[in-house]
Amino acid sequence: MTEAEKYVREKLFDLQDLKYKAFHSKLMPTVDSDLVVGVRTPELRKFAKEFLKTEMAEDFLATLPHKYYEENNLHAFIISSMKDFNEAVEKLNVFLPFVDNWATCDMMRPVVFKKHRQELLFEIERWLESDEPYTVRFGIEMLMVHFLEEDFDISYPQKVAEIRSEEYYVRMMIAWYFATALAYRYDEILPFIEERKLDPWTHNKTIQKAVESYRITPQQKEYLKKLKMIKSD
Repeated sequence: MTEAEKYVREKLFDLQDLKYKAFHSKLMPTVDSDLVVGVRTPELRKFAKEFLKTEMAEDFLATLPHKYYEENNLHAFIISSMKDFNEAVEKLNVFLPFVDNWATCDMMRPVVFKKHRQELLFEIERWLESDEPYTVRFGIEMLMVHFLEEDFDISYPQKVAEIRSEEYYVRMMIAWYFATALAYRYDEILPFIEERKLDPWTHNKTIQKAVESYRITPQQKEYLKKLKMIKSD
């Protein structure tokens, strides 16, 4: 164990909340509960901000794979704070294959991406073609976060619609993407649902999530309900 790992683990266990551990572990069936320390997210973010300033942070990022769930989340927060686009992408590409749950994946929101949209698109295309499920999920999420309001192009949902995966958390992200896209760009996205561009399960899950959205009008919701496939796999 490196000095950085030892320091991080001691700090994480100092912040441990066993009630939170019991609650949060149930939300992540892909993670062994013994590998969840139980640190609340605001506390972990605060620690990440402090830890990033130390010389040990770089050593910690190099010690993969991590053992504990919170170590992965700390890694994610550090990358998200990076101000250099190339450095953030480099660290991300090393880290993404080790991501093993939806929570760690979804909390990675590198702030520098907002200023480098065109370069980001190139990386997203690579992520969408990955064999790693959470790398694919992350790529879809970046399209959802950065390219639905500004710089939207119809080719982006087309790329997402073409993805076929048996991975539950990939399919859920596809549904989340299209439900969110319907909220922002209903007329442009609706044909993907009308023409059944998604697999049946993801199609129905998209409609379910869209109907739950406060951004979708009652009239739109009623129409979407009529498009639900009777049978899904």
